[in-house]
Amino acid sequence: MTQETDLTPEEDWYTEDVATFGDRLAAAREAAGLKQGELAKRIGVKKSTIAAWEEDLSEPRANRLAMMAGVLNVSIRWLLVGEGDGVDAPQEGESTTDADLLAILQQIRDIRTRMKNDLEQLAKLEKALRKKL
Repeated sequence: MTQETDLTPEEDWYTEDVATFGDRLAAAREAAGLKQGELAKRIGVKKSTIAAWEEDLSEPRANRLAMMAGVLNVSIRWLLVGEGDGVDAPQEGESTTDADLLAILQQIRDIRTRMKNDLEQLAKLEKALRKKL
C-alpha cells in the first residue's frame, strides 16, 4: 500500500486498497459456509458467473448484488468497497505474517488491474482492426 492509514491490519484487510470485490465476495461466501454452486443456486445464476465475479472478470448487476449481500449477511457497501458490515479478517497464521499476506494480495490486485487494462486495450485494437477490414 502506498498510503498509510490509521486502520489496524484486521480493519483494513478487505478495503479497496488491499482486496478486490472478488476477494470480498469469496471471503463472505466461505464465511457463510457456501460453495460457489450453492451461492449460485440461491441467487439464480450459474456457478461460472460466481467464479467470474470472484475472479474479478465481471461484476454483478445491482439486483444480484443486493441478493448476495442478504444471503451472505454482509452489507452491499462492504462487498463493493470493504466498509461496513462484513466478515472478519482471517486469523493470523503461525508461519505467515499479516504483512506477507497483504503484500501478496496487493500483488494479485496489481496483476488483475494490468490484466483488465490489457483486455481493454486488446478490445480497442480488435475494434480498430475490424473497422479496417
